[in-house]
Amino acid sequence: MDGVTVIDHPLVQHKLTIMRKKETSTAGFRRLLREISTLLCYEVTRDLEMTMETIETPLQPMESPVLEGKKLVFASILRAGNGLLEGMLELVPSARVSHIGVYRDHDTLQAVEYFFKAPDDIAERLIIVVDPMLATGNSAIAAIDKLKERGAHNIRFLCLLAAPEGIKSFREHHPDVRVYTASIDSHLNEQGYIVPGLGDAGDRMYGTK
Repeated sequence: MDGVTVIDHPLVQHKLTIMRKKETSTAGFRRLLREISTLLCYEVTRDLEMTMETIETPLQPMESPVLEGKKLVFASILRAGNGLLEGMLELVPSARVSHIGVYRDHDTLQAVEYFFKAPDDIAERLIIVVDPMLATGNSAIAAIDKLKERGAHNIRFLCLLAAPEGIKSFREHHPDVRVYTASIDSHLNEQGYIVPGLGDAGDRMYGTK
């Protein structure tokens, strides 16, 4: 799909398969989510801009590459997005973190905002928005709407699973935001869940169902 990168690394796919299994425990699901988020973070940051810096090794001075520009912002769509943060922050501990509280109304399937907190200078930073699922796309669309209202323009969206319907809606609203996902599943059911999917990521991560 245009504007979508599917991360098909064998380790990502292996861990995702275990996460899909209904018998995987809460502790196991949480551990795998942390592990897979680190692998996904490698891919979504693969083309970050670099600059050269003069350093001294124990043997001699040299020009060596370092990240250019201001630190990244990882923007978590609450609550399930927090499950991706832990592994990503292990890889990029200096990243800033934004929290965006939106929930899906189970009757209308529309996103309702209840919290937003982000660095003041997000217009000058790369924002990676994270949420395990891109189902209807309503929550992701609403979260990125809020970021853009505050000046953000360099944005990427990272998820574990995506539905074709969600991708279509997301790309119609935000064609400038690339989607990174480990899998594009078959479809959404009548309740708006991804099929075959892995269930409700937040419930499985926190053991609330």
